[in-house]
Amino acid sequence: MKNLRSKKTLLLSGALLMFVTGCTKVTDGSGKVLPAKIIELSTTLNGILKSESWFSAFFVYPLAQAINFLAPIVGVGLAIAAVTIIIKLLTLTFTVKSTVASQKMNVIQPELKKIQDKYADRKDDASKMAMGQEMQNLYAKNNINPFGTILITFIQLPIILAMYQAVQRSSAVVNGTIMGASLQVSPLTGMKNGTIIYFVIYVLMGVFQFLSLKMPTWLGERSQKKTAKHHDEPKKKASNSMNTMMYSSLVLIMFLSISWPTAMSLYWLVSAVAQVAQTLYIQWKYIDKAEGAK
Repeated sequence: MKNLRSKKTLLLSGALLMFVTGCTKVTDGSGKVLPAKIIELSTTLNGILKSESWFSAFFVYPLAQAINFLAPIVGVGLAIAAVTIIIKLLTLTFTVKSTVASQKMNVIQPELKKIQDKYADRKDDASKMAMGQEMQNLYAKNNINPFGTILITFIQLPIILAMYQAVQRSSAVVNGTIMGASLQVSPLTGMKNGTIIYFVIYVLMGVFQFLSLKMPTWLGERSQKKTAKHHDEPKKKASNSMNTMMYSSLVLIMFLSISWPTAMSLYWLVSAVAQVAQTLYIQWKYIDKAEGAK
């Protein structure tokens, strides 16, 4: 299991590095978009192709233009929400598979630990092969592909990064306002000026980011309680490790967003709300119903 996690971490790190290097630097040190990198409705795909990377042209550009097109019709806030929801719907199939696989992996952790404990003191090659075979049989019995979530994450990663950049670069967002407040002003500056909407967006973003990160753990623990009565200590250690990662991610997001343009806080808010709704839907539609059918 440790080897699997190490391989997964390396692959995801490599995927992230590949796509980040494929992206173009678009902001200055304060998080504001460089004027030359703003995507207007008049910006052409050919122009992006000539001056930037394939990632900017085929991933970022279409999403930014979708926001630019919708913003005059529904407002910039709803435009970001609409494009985010469309992206969530387009990637729903992959997300369902990834979420269900992750939940199944959580459920079989006690059985996996039994197998690992069985071979803990046996370091010969034959024992390692026997342990691997037993683990593979357990995966097959529960219809789990342990490498499936790696591929799914790899597919989703460029879309997530593209949407992040599209929100930054869309002229409708750069020049837009919400309730009269500029989206280019940072939450910190807005709060110092006494504008309440910046505080509301920032706080709501933090709350829903926490929910989006914590909810899979809550739901996974609920599923585990239905299927396992023992192994409380291993689960507690795993839970502590996950909580540390979750809180570290949340602190980083809150730290960055307080001084970056409010447009990014708005995007993180919309994305987190959509993620919470998606997680609850997948749990109800695919996990709870499957467990109830057993």
